[in-house]
Amino acid sequence: MAGKKSMRDLLIEELRDVYNAEKQLTRALPKMARAAHSEDLKTAFKEHLEETQGQIERLEQVFEKLDVRARGKLCHAMEGLVEEAKDMMEEGLEPDVLDAALIAAAQKVEHYEIASYGTLQAYAQALGEKEVAKLLEETLKEEKATDERLNKLACGDINKKAVKAA
Repeated sequence: MAGKKSMRDLLIEELRDVYNAEKQLTRALPKMARAAHSEDLKTAFKEHLEETQGQIERLEQVFEKLDVRARGKLCHAMEGLVEEAKDMMEEGLEPDVLDAALIAAAQKVEHYEIASYGTLQAYAQALGEKEVAKLLEETLKEEKATDERLNKLACGDINKKAVKAA
């Protein structure tokens, strides 16, 4: 059955998707940081930008280990999530309410990335690509930590301020 794609092909396709997703995120995070009112949230976005750049480098290592060219494939999911965040920033929300909305948008991104990296890690393990799986697990842990940090910011005082602002 010529023409059928293998599990390795699927891994590479999904890696290209997430590679593009991370590149899109590096363009969106500075805009989100500028739009944020809370200094803690601004800092979280700026720090996640640095982390995302490291994740892109890690993905490039993954491509190298798999002996394939590092290139992206348009990630429509991230495109939609970024567009949604952009729309929120243009809605004229009260600053504290905007912060709550930005956290929601960022957490949607994190959840998408957690699902993507979890799947990629499982594929790599199934294929016996231990080093690749380990690199992907490192990123997965970072994405989960970022989601947790955003959750703490929201539940800390940002959502409470947003309720009072209304």
